[in-house]
Amino acid sequence: MISRASTNWIRFFSIDIIYYILFKDEFDDRGMVFQNESTFQKFVKAGNEKLFNKKYEQAARSVRSEFGNTYSLIIAGKEVFATKSIAHRSPIDRRTILGYVQMATLLHVNQAIEAAAHAFKTWGTTDYKYRIQIFRKIANLIRKRKFELAAWLTLENGKNRYEAIADVDEALDFINYYIDDMIANDGFVLGNRNTKSGERNTSVMKPYGIWAIIAPFNFPAAILVGMTIGALITGNTVVIKPASDTPIVGYKIAQIMVNAGLPQGVVNYITGPGGEIGKLLVRNKKIAGIVFTGSKEVGYELVRKTSEFKPRPVIAELGGKNAAIVTQTADLDRAAEGIVRAAFSYSGQKCSACSRIYVQRSIKSKFISKLVRRTKELTVGNPLNPETFVGPLINSNSFKNFSRYSRLATKDGKVLVGGSLKKDNNLKFGFYAEPTIVDSLPKDHVLFKKELFVPILCLSQYDKFDQALAMCNESDYGLTAGIYTKRKEEVKEFLNCIEAGVVYVNRASSATTGAMVGCQSFGGWKDSGTTGKGTGGKYYLTQFMREQSQTIAEK
Repeated sequence: MISRASTNWIRFFSIDIIYYILFKDEFDDRGMVFQNESTFQKFVKAGNEKLFNKKYEQAARSVRSEFGNTYSLIIAGKEVFATKSIAHRSPIDRRTILGYVQMATLLHVNQAIEAAAHAFKTWGTTDYKYRIQIFRKIANLIRKRKFELAAWLTLENGKNRYEAIADVDEALDFINYYIDDMIANDGFVLGNRNTKSGERNTSVMKPYGIWAIIAPFNFPAAILVGMTIGALITGNTVVIKPASDTPIVGYKIAQIMVNAGLPQGVVNYITGPGGEIGKLLVRNKKIAGIVFTGSKEVGYELVRKTSEFKPRPVIAELGGKNAAIVTQTADLDRAAEGIVRAAFSYSGQKCSACSRIYVQRSIKSKFISKLVRRTKELTVGNPLNPETFVGPLINSNSFKNFSRYSRLATKDGKVLVGGSLKKDNNLKFGFYAEPTIVDSLPKDHVLFKKELFVPILCLSQYDKFDQALAMCNESDYGLTAGIYTKRKEEVKEFLNCIEAGVVYVNRASSATTGAMVGCQSFGGWKDSGTTGKGTGGKYYLTQFMREQSQTIAEK
C-alpha cells in the first residue's frame, strides 16, 4: 500500500524515468549500457516503499551519533587540521550543530595544489582503463552508503528524503555515464587521415593538469561529484572547495574517493571562506582549469580574475531565470502540476527552478485557480518528515532575501498565495518560507529579472504567442524553459526560437527542472554558462582535455 504522502512524490519524478524503468529490457536490447540509478522509483516498482522509508529513517537516526564530530581537510590522502574550525549548523534547526569544519589558510591551499601537481605526473599518464576501475569502486562504495549520504544531505542542505536520495543517485549517474563515455570513445584517442605513406597520424586528448572544483550548496553530492569525476576520469588531479553551507557531504564523498584507491594527491579537499579560498585558487598559476557552479556575479568575477593571471579554461554554470509558457490549448492540470514542481521543489533553490510564467490571457483566470490550489496543497516543514515537499532555505541570507522580495511583491504586485515566513512551532528555529506566487508586476520589475533562489514565482499574461516567446528571451539568462500547448506549430516555433540550453514540452513532472544524466544534458546559454556544453551529455568530458596531434614516421 502506497501512502498518500508518497503518492505525490511518485508523480513528482520524471515520466521519462518511470517509462524507462517499466520498459528497461526493451532499452537494453537496443544496446543501451548506462542506466539511471532511480532508487526511490525502483523501490516503489518492487512494492517496497515502506522499506525505502525504513532505510532512510534508520540512516537519519544513525548519523545523529556523528553530530559534533570534527571534519578535517584532505591533502595528499591525509587528514589535515587547521588551527581554526567553525561550528556547522543545520538549516532545519539552527540549534543543531552537525559538526566542526576546518578554516583552511593560504598554507593549506598551497599544500593541496603541490600535492595535486605531484600526483598529476603519474595520474595524467595512467591508462584510462585503470582509472575507470577505481571509479567503479567509488560508485559501489557510494551506492552502499547512499541512504547515509542522503540523510546527511537532508540535515545539511534541507532537501526532503526523495530529493536527497535523487541527489545521491545523480552523483552515481555521473560516475557511471562518464565511465561509459570514456569506454565508448576509447579514452578519446582517434586515428586521423594519413597524408603520406609511412606516417601514422593520431589525435589524442590529454588532461590539462590541476583543476579547481568549486561546488554549490544545492546539489552537494551530484554537482560536486559530476564536476570532480569529469576532471579526474580524464586524467587531471583536483582541489575541491565545497560550498560553505554543505562541507560534510563533500567531505564524506572525498573520503570515499581516497578510500577507494585514488593515489595520494589526486583528490584534495579544502574548506573555509569561499571568497578567500577562491581567490587563492585563481591566483595560483599551477591551477590549469576551473570548474564552477554558482551565481552569475561570482562566476563572472571568477572569469575576469582568471584571465588576469593566465588563459585557462573555465567551465561555469551560472544560474537561470527560467520561464514557462502556458497557452490557451494547454492541459491546464498538467501545466499547473509541472510549474508548481519546478517552482517550489527544494524551496526554489535550483538554478533550473521556474521563476517566471507567461499565461495566455483567455485562460489566465482558470489557470491561476488551478495553480494556487495546487500550491496550497504543498506541505512546508521539516524535510525529515515524509510528507514535506518544501523544506528550509539554506541560510539567513536567503531567509532575508525572501522577506525583502516578498515585500517588493506586495508593494508592486498582487500576491496570490504565500508571501510569509513560517515560524510556527519548531520551524522558528530554521529558515522556512511559504511558496509564493505574485501577479501584476511590471514586466521590467526586478523580480522578473533577477535570479532569486527562493520560492517566488512571478506571473504575467500575453495575447499573442510571439509576445510570450519574446518575454521569455528578454532575460539575460538562458538555462531552462518550458511550454504547455497542444498546437504543433507552437511547439515547433518554441523549439526553434527559445534561447535556453535545456527545454521541455508539455512535461507534467516538471516544467523546467529534473534533467537526468544521459537523458537531458544540462547546460545554459547566454549568462547561464560559459561553454554551452551540458553536464551528463556527450560533449562534457572533452572540456577537461586538450588535443595533441601526433605523427609518427614508420619508415
